[in-house]
Amino acid sequence: MQPESTTINRRKRTIEEENENLNPQSKKIKSDEMEKKANFSALSPTNTGNGPNGFNRNSPLAIGGNRQTQTKKLVIKNLKQAPRLPEDFQERSWDKLKKAVVAIQTATSIDTSLEELYQAVENLCSHGMAEQVYCQLRDLVENHTKNMVQQFLGESMDKLIFMKKMNEAWSGHCQQIIMCRSIFLFLDRTYVLQHPGVLSIWDLGLDTFRRHILTHQLVQTRTVEGILMLIEQERHGDMVDRSLLKSLLRMLADLQIYQEAFEKKFLAATEKLYAAEGQKLINDLPVPGYLAHAEKRLREENERLLHYLDQSSKWQLIHTVEKQLLAQHLSSVLSKGLDLLLEENRTEDLRLMYNLLGRVKTGQQELCSKMAEYVKKRGKVIVINPEKDKTMVQELLDFKEKLDVILKQCFRNNDKFVTSLKDSFESFINQRQNKPAEMIAKFVDSKLRAGNKEASEEELEKLLDKIMVIFRFIHGKDVFEAFYKKDLAKRLLVGKSASVDSEKSMLSKLKAECGAGFTSKLEGMFKDMELSRDINVAFKQHMAHLADNESYDALRDKIDLTVNVLSMAFWPTYTVMQVHIPPYMSKYQEIFNKFYQGKYSGRKLQWQASLGHCVLKANFRSGQKELQVSLFQALCLMEFNSVDEMTLEQVKEATNIEDGELRRTLQSLACGKARVLSKLPKGKDINDGDKFSYNKDFTNALFKIKINQIQLKETNDEQKATEERVFQDRQYQIDAAIVRIMKMRKTLSHNLLLTELYNQLKFPVKPPDLKKRIESLIDRDYMERDKDNANQYNYVA
Repeated sequence: MQPESTTINRRKRTIEEENENLNPQSKKIKSDEMEKKANFSALSPTNTGNGPNGFNRNSPLAIGGNRQTQTKKLVIKNLKQAPRLPEDFQERSWDKLKKAVVAIQTATSIDTSLEELYQAVENLCSHGMAEQVYCQLRDLVENHTKNMVQQFLGESMDKLIFMKKMNEAWSGHCQQIIMCRSIFLFLDRTYVLQHPGVLSIWDLGLDTFRRHILTHQLVQTRTVEGILMLIEQERHGDMVDRSLLKSLLRMLADLQIYQEAFEKKFLAATEKLYAAEGQKLINDLPVPGYLAHAEKRLREENERLLHYLDQSSKWQLIHTVEKQLLAQHLSSVLSKGLDLLLEENRTEDLRLMYNLLGRVKTGQQELCSKMAEYVKKRGKVIVINPEKDKTMVQELLDFKEKLDVILKQCFRNNDKFVTSLKDSFESFINQRQNKPAEMIAKFVDSKLRAGNKEASEEELEKLLDKIMVIFRFIHGKDVFEAFYKKDLAKRLLVGKSASVDSEKSMLSKLKAECGAGFTSKLEGMFKDMELSRDINVAFKQHMAHLADNESYDALRDKIDLTVNVLSMAFWPTYTVMQVHIPPYMSKYQEIFNKFYQGKYSGRKLQWQASLGHCVLKANFRSGQKELQVSLFQALCLMEFNSVDEMTLEQVKEATNIEDGELRRTLQSLACGKARVLSKLPKGKDINDGDKFSYNKDFTNALFKIKINQIQLKETNDEQKATEERVFQDRQYQIDAAIVRIMKMRKTLSHNLLLTELYNQLKFPVKPPDLKKRIESLIDRDYMERDKDNANQYNYVA
């Protein structure tokens, strides 16, 4: 290499020589200009009064005169002869450029500067030699590329070495083209742009490499097989050179043979690998493990796309993996794993399953239907089994809550899944008619009854909301109403309701769900209780007035009487029992009757002894106690005020209480926790001939003692009676609906009538039951069969 200053001087001389050759007059013009400059600046400084540059202070200009400056004419003349290029200008310039290109290709150094080479290209192009320069450059690149291909044709070359060589050749070729383009940039920006059919220098380099190296069948096959080998090794867990893969795949993409040469083989290899892997692992791994593996594989393939694969392969690659690992084994994944994951509440695995199956065309649809099958199967076990009746509602609530959490956390509250869950609950909960409705009513009763220490009012409110969700799925809501009304009556009459606010809250929920007609009777029960409180206040005032006006003997045994007046239309039907009430008690009943008739004329009162309760004062050796008992218990105990011992038959004759009720009453008094009566012979059961006596030695730490009545478990007969009442109510509703429809339509076919009835009736009903009601109405002349068409009905006005 020459020192830098020498190189610069030589460059200047070369440029000056070329300029002289291009314009011979330039030397003469330059020397003349120098002479003029010298003459202009060489004024004598020795003249007196003149400045160093020949300016005279006494001249008119200096004094302030305005002598006009003399102007000269500028004349431009043609050159005496046109400039001509030297005869060997093209050859010398191209030789210089050729040496530079060869030096780039062989990685050797040259003396010519880049500026000089660029100037040479510009001069050649400016004098109409651009096409020859382009062709000569193309030939140089092609010859060099042809020679490169030989190094890749060796037979015993290792695949990895081959790929590294290919990468080096490609990288070197790209660098060479970039450097060549920097020299021939003027050519690229003029000649190439002016001729659309001519490739740019960069595209020329790519095209040449593609034609002479990578379209060579052996070279292309070895390159693609090497890339596939490295990718397969990485898929099996080996570490590979990702930068090498990235460079080679970028090469294929730049040369526009990525899809044709590589992608088809790559996708085929991917499909083959994951098809075999999926087939093996679906049998070897549990479903959660298999799903985790599928997710891992998808993540790995996305990383490959990020690091070295071309983005154009993304959809096909991911689709292939999803197809082989998920779509092909969709039924196996769902049948083997879904029920277990739902049963064990494995939310993480369920979320993964939902996300992965969402990638498959019908994945989430299949998941939804399989989940519905599980819900129906699991729910049926809860509802159908009679042994689980006591825990049915709580299990249903827990089951629903668990599934709601899964829907929210795992299935993103997908609308299809939410709808499917509702349909599934509605399906299995109505497979056992009436019982779920009855058990829900009893469950609500247990929560609203006083003594329920389970929850605060806020928690109770949340629980009632959850119960209403289950209630919505029930078809026979009238069954619920019947049992709920019976339990509500007990709570109101005995004062066992935990909270009036909670009771009214439940009532408002039922009203919002089923309408005002559903809760009208229940609301009527609350109104009766409120009216009864007002009546009792007025009755107490009436009694005080009587005590002042009448002799005290008439009210010798003073009793604080409280009466609940119930409308028969609102309350459940109770069996009337005619029992023998002591005269001093019946006297108060008569006073109340007169008082009530005077206040509300035309109303009839019917006393229900089975619902009454009393507070008695009892004297024992240990002292006086207050006993809170039912009316039947009070009647039995008061018989022992006059006698010390009575048999079962004597008590029955004295009180006239029904035999079964009497036995339960005496059992509560003589065999319960608070034994205020003694029984002979001793035992838990009451038998004929048993003798009862007043237990003077009864002791208890409490002053107020509540003696609970022995609760008779609801017998099948009572349950059937309630269901029968519901059935009767339904008959009336069906009759009313039929008459309403026929009155509006006048004439209707049998099938259309049934369709209308199904639309209007809110409870489940079977066609034979409807047919019976139609026949009943025909017999009662509400409607008739058409004479010409037996399947047609006409309304009878």
